[in-house]
Amino acid sequence: MKIKQASFLLSSPNLELCPMTDVCEFALLGRSNVGKSSFINTLVNNQRLAKTSNTPGKTRLINLFEIQTTSKPFIIADLPGYGYAKVSKVEQEKWQKNLEEYLLKRKNLVSCIQFIDARHDIQKNDFQMHEWLKVNSVPCFSVLAKCDYISRNEAFKKSAQIKKYFGGDVLLFSSKNRIYVDDFLNYLEKLM
Repeated sequence: MKIKQASFLLSSPNLELCPMTDVCEFALLGRSNVGKSSFINTLVNNQRLAKTSNTPGKTRLINLFEIQTTSKPFIIADLPGYGYAKVSKVEQEKWQKNLEEYLLKRKNLVSCIQFIDARHDIQKNDFQMHEWLKVNSVPCFSVLAKCDYISRNEAFKKSAQIKKYFGGDVLLFSSKNRIYVDDFLNYLEKLM
């Protein structure tokens, strides 16, 4: 599967305002600043599609991107990061409520993709998110992001560690180079 075109669809504060479609959807989950927006830009080979920032907590809405491929279209939902963000407790609780509703009720959601930063150990909130997905029977696989910051050997070790703790599949990804893009797209195609 190859990408032909990618476009920003819309930003929504909650599930109710997301458009209803029958297109397969994949939701990106991860700590603030784990590289979800950079992942989207690398995947579609357009560094301006998703807004990136060095400041944690910039993604505050459900951002939907429509991807046209040589196989079939799909949607990527970039969700607000969990963990550190300079927002009030009330705002964080609102995000959590809206995200839970989206993850539990989005009919065309095929799988969540949980991003883990290769530069750090798996964090407490990564474990909490994974446990919540498991308890609620929300399908998920993991991506070891920012693999360009560590050696290939170290990336495989970290990948094995994530698989041990979380189970399921773990894919490697680097936004600095595109060496994992084809593997990732082939994996998504199988899920669709």
